[in-house]
Amino acid sequence: MSQVEALSVFDMFKIGVGPSSSHTLGPWKAALHFIAELEAADDVTGVVVDLYGSLAKTGIGHGTDIAVQMGLMLEQPDTFDTNRLQPLIQQIKEEKKLFFAAKKVIDFDPQQHIVFHKSETLPYHPNALRFSSYKGDVLLKQEIYYSVGGGFIVKYGTDEMANTGHIKVKYANEDSDELLQNCMNSGNDISEIVLENEKSWRSDEDTRKELFRIWEVMEDCIFRGCNTKGILPGGLHVKRRAFDIHSKLLGGNVYTDKKLWRSEIRKSATSFPQILNWVSCFALAVNEENASFGRVVTAPTNGAAGVIPAVLMYQQQHMDSADDDVVKFLATAAQIGILFKHGATISAAMGGCQAEIGVSSAMAAGALAECMGGTPQQVLQAAEIAMEHHLGLTCDPIGGLVQIPCIERNTMGAIKAITAAQLALQGDPDFAKVSLDTVIKTMWETAKDMNSKYKETADGGLAVNIPLSLPEC
Repeated sequence: MSQVEALSVFDMFKIGVGPSSSHTLGPWKAALHFIAELEAADDVTGVVVDLYGSLAKTGIGHGTDIAVQMGLMLEQPDTFDTNRLQPLIQQIKEEKKLFFAAKKVIDFDPQQHIVFHKSETLPYHPNALRFSSYKGDVLLKQEIYYSVGGGFIVKYGTDEMANTGHIKVKYANEDSDELLQNCMNSGNDISEIVLENEKSWRSDEDTRKELFRIWEVMEDCIFRGCNTKGILPGGLHVKRRAFDIHSKLLGGNVYTDKKLWRSEIRKSATSFPQILNWVSCFALAVNEENASFGRVVTAPTNGAAGVIPAVLMYQQQHMDSADDDVVKFLATAAQIGILFKHGATISAAMGGCQAEIGVSSAMAAGALAECMGGTPQQVLQAAEIAMEHHLGLTCDPIGGLVQIPCIERNTMGAIKAITAAQLALQGDPDFAKVSLDTVIKTMWETAKDMNSKYKETADGGLAVNIPLSLPEC
């Protein structure tokens, strides 16, 4: 069995709500975990949530305050009706009441009971939060959680993620060398190796069914983003661009039937510039939905949620493709993401944007190469090329919002992924000078050397050179 925690495809791809997997989905799940461990939720009369480090500095822009409130009400991020979000949060703010654990109404004033400790960081990880439940003035339970990226959470005092279990898988795949060796010994492609491992959690039929559900949510997100215009929330007054690009590419026509819509997209892409425009449009659409607290798939994070859907949509729409390519693509992408999760980080608060856009681009590049018939060596080389050219990328969200430069960076990650896959398939990986393991190691070393102001704190880069301030906590 692997010395590292075995992770499933569905640990990497999680259906949730934007705008951030580490600042929104992770804290939401931490609140759910806290309530699940309460022995007497009926006794609770009050709750205080303390946010530290990056969660405090950019929490308002990332919706961390909203996420913890939703979690404390036992709302589920993968099924919650996002249309109810803003009215419900406004109701709590006005009435200063919260339906705690879906059981009882308690006094709760977000201004008082969610505390932002902007100058304090807890050990282990920059994204830390503490939940304290009370009966009157008596403390009933207090727990600290770390949101470590991609919606993963770690409970203080444990060495394991609070949302995974101890599972033994057929192929350990601790690094890319071992993954490649497993492919060579078994004669399987990377996606086939992954599907064998998934049998440790569920049947092959259920895995495939759930992967198609993941793709359906991704595609729905693209469709909504392409057909929604307006201004993004948060105060930066960023205009949605996917709508205008989409309308221009389709000659102003509007399609409510997705099958017909896909057909018209395929017809419209008759040149290389048009295909580039479509890929950019797909990525913009997803991350504009993400910035609007829409339904997205963490891939592997929310801030980078547009790269993989854009590249998979490109593969489905503009290349020779089959339905099973969706399974191959997502399975391969997940395995590459797991390698980065184990060997480095997928948290921008730990590694800058190279840990989000860079990882998602590597995942998409390898997945596309797999669907294009690449060998396991070429697939891993595609992932390496994509990450190599994201090394050192900083996280500097203006106003602490996942908008500028985050949304455009998803288009860049998608285009780089496609280029990386093409380069890998045209070359001979036996003569490659840099391995995927080497670039993962380099990424992690770069992350550790990177100044904290470039790690999702909004203390450096564009965030301080554009004359805008964070919303007040």
